[in-house]
Amino acid sequence: MGGKSKSKANGHAGPRTLAIDIGGTGLKASILDENGNMVAEEVRIDTPYPCPPKVMLKSLEKLVEKLPAYDRVSVGFPGVIGKGKVITAPHFGNRIWRDFPLAAELSERLGKPVRLLNDAEVQGFGVIVGRGLEVVLTLGTGAGTAIFREGELMPHLELAQHPIGKWGTYNDYIGDKALKKKGKRKWNRRVEKTIVILDSLLHFDVLYIGGGNGKKVEIVPDNVIIVPNEAGITGGVKLWRAPQGQGAFAHEAEEKAVSPVAVTNAAQAAPS
Repeated sequence: MGGKSKSKANGHAGPRTLAIDIGGTGLKASILDENGNMVAEEVRIDTPYPCPPKVMLKSLEKLVEKLPAYDRVSVGFPGVIGKGKVITAPHFGNRIWRDFPLAAELSERLGKPVRLLNDAEVQGFGVIVGRGLEVVLTLGTGAGTAIFREGELMPHLELAQHPIGKWGTYNDYIGDKALKKKGKRKWNRRVEKTIVILDSLLHFDVLYIGGGNGKKVEIVPDNVIIVPNEAGITGGVKLWRAPQGQGAFAHEAEEKAVSPVAVTNAAQAAPS
C-alpha cells in the first residue's frame, strides 16, 4: 500500500503527504503537496464504535485505500500523544489504548514513515503564523488545545480532561453533547467563558478556534480567529518540517541512543 509516489512519477517537486485526521465522529484523510495544499479530494468515513486499536487500524486502511500514492504520513489523534504512542484516548477507551504504538503500527501497515501528534496540535500547525503566543482550541466531539510560542510547539495541555466547577471536564462543558443538550445560545456562553479562562491562564496573543463546531461560535473577541476545520488535514505537512530527533519527534533518535533508565540501572547493578 502506498506504492510509488505520484509526485515522483509525474515529476512534481517535493514529497506527497498522506494526512489523516482521527475524530470522535469521523475519520478523514487527503493527500498534500509540499506546501500543504490538497491534491486529492478529502475522504471520510464514520468513526467505528467500539474502537480498539485493531479496529482503528483496519478502518484507516479502508479510509485511504483509494487515495493517490504518497511518501509519508501525518496523523492527528484526539488524545495525549508521546513518542509516537497513545497515552490517552478518552473517546475510544483509555485502558485499551494506553501506550499503543500507533505510529509504528500504522507505518508497518501502510509501508511509509508516520508522524503522530494530538489532533489540535496538527490543526495548529495548519493555522499559526509563528509569532508570539498562539493557542488553538478545537470544538468537536470534545475540546482540544494546543500552544505554540514563536512557532514552536509547547508541551501539551490536556484541557479537555481538566475539571471546570460542577460541570465536569471541558469535554463535558463545551463538547458536542453540551451543544446538543444546552442549545447553541447557552453553549456559546460557555465557550465565551472558556475563552476568558484561557486568556487569564495563558495571556495569549491570538486564539484560533477550529473543529467541527468552531463555525458555530458567535462571540468572537478581537484576538480570536475562527479557522476552517480543514486545517486538521492541511497542518499535516508541517509535522514533517520538524527535524528528525528534535522537538515533538525527539524519540525518533532515541532508538540509537542509550536510555537514561538503562544507564541508571546499569550503574546501580555495577559492583562497588
